[in-house]
Amino acid sequence: MKYKILEKPGCEDAYDLIQDALRKKATIIIFACCKVSYEGRALSELNWGERIIMIKPDGAFLIHQEKKVEPVNWQPPKSRTRAYIKNDNLFLESHRRSPKELLTVEVKKVQFISYANMEDYEELEQAGYEKDMSDMIMEKPHMIEEGFTPTTREYSVEHGFIDILGKDSDNNLMILELKARKAGVTAVKQLRRYIQDMENTDNDYLREVNAEKKKIRGLLVAPSIMDDALELIEEEGIEFVSVEPPRELKRDKKVTLDFF
Repeated sequence: MKYKILEKPGCEDAYDLIQDALRKKATIIIFACCKVSYEGRALSELNWGERIIMIKPDGAFLIHQEKKVEPVNWQPPKSRTRAYIKNDNLFLESHRRSPKELLTVEVKKVQFISYANMEDYEELEQAGYEKDMSDMIMEKPHMIEEGFTPTTREYSVEHGFIDILGKDSDNNLMILELKARKAGVTAVKQLRRYIQDMENTDNDYLREVNAEKKKIRGLLVAPSIMDDALELIEEEGIEFVSVEPPRELKRDKKVTLDFF
């Protein structure tokens, strides 16, 4: 990793380092006393304070305070950064073209500034989400019930996308709403809307999979369910199936003879 660090630089030295970093498409980190203004879809202003400024090679521009995970101001990737000196202060601007947005940072005093050319080609692998549950159920449908046949995923209806559609051993249509965490009333209400959408829809899907519309079964699939949600599914005639999402990352899977 190639990097450069300056402690308590003057305005011109800080400007020169930023220009050098922008040319080299490096990641820039600045600890400074600054003031921030934003104009675009809304207006905001943040008065003087000590903050962390981060500028990434993809154009992302973030300003962090000492608390909270999220930046207090930010611009997304593909924004364009420029620096200039005015009235003996360093100014940083981040321009976004569409929609038009401008984030302006006036820097009064820099405590620490650095840049580094980082190398990182890895993609984040995740497990334990609804997508992982969906993959697992499609691969092992019997975990929902014996005779369950999944037929499609992310099926579009008026109120959103049904996670999994399928049919049971009696050819009744089954609608699965998946939640990777404890399911609440909101999930039950969403599933109820999906059931109503399918009841009110005369489409070719049912004929394609030879499912019956006379009985539509709604199944809420999650590791556990809240008490108020359990009461609601009993009122609505919806079923609950307890399924834990997989916790194994793909990189942890080992190929054995069982694979063949």
